[in-house]
Amino acid sequence: MNLGGEPMRKQNFFDVIIVGGGPAGLSAALVLGRACRTVLLCDSNQPRNWASKSLHGFIALDGLNPRELVRKGREQLAALGTVTFWDDEVVSGHRWQNEFEIMMKDGRTASGRKLLLATGVTDELPPIPGAVDFFGRSVFQCPYCDGWETRGKPTAIYGRGARGFTMVRALFGWTQDLVLCTDGPSGLLMRQKKILDGHGIAVREEPIECLEGQDGKLQAIRFRNGDSLPRDFLFFNLPCTQKSGLAESLGCEFTDNGGVKTGHYEATNIPGLYVAGNMIKDVHLAVVAAAEGTRAALGINKALGKENFALAE
Repeated sequence: MNLGGEPMRKQNFFDVIIVGGGPAGLSAALVLGRACRTVLLCDSNQPRNWASKSLHGFIALDGLNPRELVRKGREQLAALGTVTFWDDEVVSGHRWQNEFEIMMKDGRTASGRKLLLATGVTDELPPIPGAVDFFGRSVFQCPYCDGWETRGKPTAIYGRGARGFTMVRALFGWTQDLVLCTDGPSGLLMRQKKILDGHGIAVREEPIECLEGQDGKLQAIRFRNGDSLPRDFLFFNLPCTQKSGLAESLGCEFTDNGGVKTGHYEATNIPGLYVAGNMIKDVHLAVVAAAEGTRAALGINKALGKENFALAE
């Protein structure tokens, strides 16, 4: 995905380009902007938590609407005067010598000395009719984000094999009223079945027809055989994928689980290229993404400082 030609050196040139305006990108922009670096923050306004009504696990901000976090963050960044916002999707990127070029969907281009990717991941929802209507209200994927609100309530888990078993084990600390729904053959090992049975956790392998409820509140899981399982909540454990292909196109190395490999200060194997947030596929919490964005910003600023001193010699 090369743009071709030499990078622009005057118009639309920044110290750092950040792709992704969630907690990771915003936190990085704040640190770098306050370090007097010129920053371009690009965001397509398609967050992973688009359906979420509240943010959890973030000290002092627990319960805040995620969109309010973004609004306040951008407001603080705008006041610095060092951060520029482009609200559009970055469709391609290219490293040329020691600089990076990016192209937006609307055709705009920019270049910078360093590039930080914080584009996040995309969740795979259960392939059940109605799942999207309940997502973010009574269908969730993260116990640490929403387990407290579901504590002690009748809850279903959607997942097969190790993924389903792992989610049951994770949720057991919040509620023991659990049923594992595998929507077909469970794929569980005999040992896993014995453990679930020992804890009184049923496994339903019947294919699922749909989810039933009103106004985003789950009431029951309807199976194709006509049976109905009353449940207040459903958690699922399905793979998530990289939202953007930029990391791959730029030559980043990946871990076995599909996350971008990082080293010191969230640096990648590509000089000058950093990543932060869920695309690392480590701990998927907003507070961790923000911390990773801060770490990456510190590494970027240190690198820029060393380069500036070397140029002055």
